Amino acid sequence: MSSPFVVVNPPELGTPRGFAHGIIGPAGGRTLFVAGQIGTEAGASGGFAEQFDRALGRVMTVVHAGGGQAAYVVRMTVYVTSMKRYRDSRAALRDVWQRHMGSYYPAMTLVEVSALFDADAMVEIEATALLP
Repeated sequence: MSSPFVVVNPPELGTPRGFAHGIIGPAGGRTLFVAGQIGTEAGASGGFAEQFDRALGRVMTVVHAGGGQAAYVVRMTVYVTSMKRYRDSRAALRDVWQRHMGSYYPAMTLVEVSALFDADAMVEIEATALLP
């Protein structure tokens, strides 16, 4: 999956793993702001990896509806209620990521929060996409 953007990873910051330090988008592109998406739905909460899968899938549904694809996502913020649960799920999350994003990684932030609005939610993902 090729990206129309330039990834900026200054060598003095070290090689990032699972994210990009920065991304330059093309002039004249349209910006799509994707609201935080959770992975719980009526009657379906599931484990951490399942919630991450659904939340990322919902983000990508919005991106696709806006005319984009995974490679157009330039920034993503992931909120989790347990960093330990995130770390313990990393092997499963690799497969989830590959299914939705391929080998592409935008500029990302991962934040542990004490709670999300939906009491059953363990993860919420928001994103910004630049559409050419």
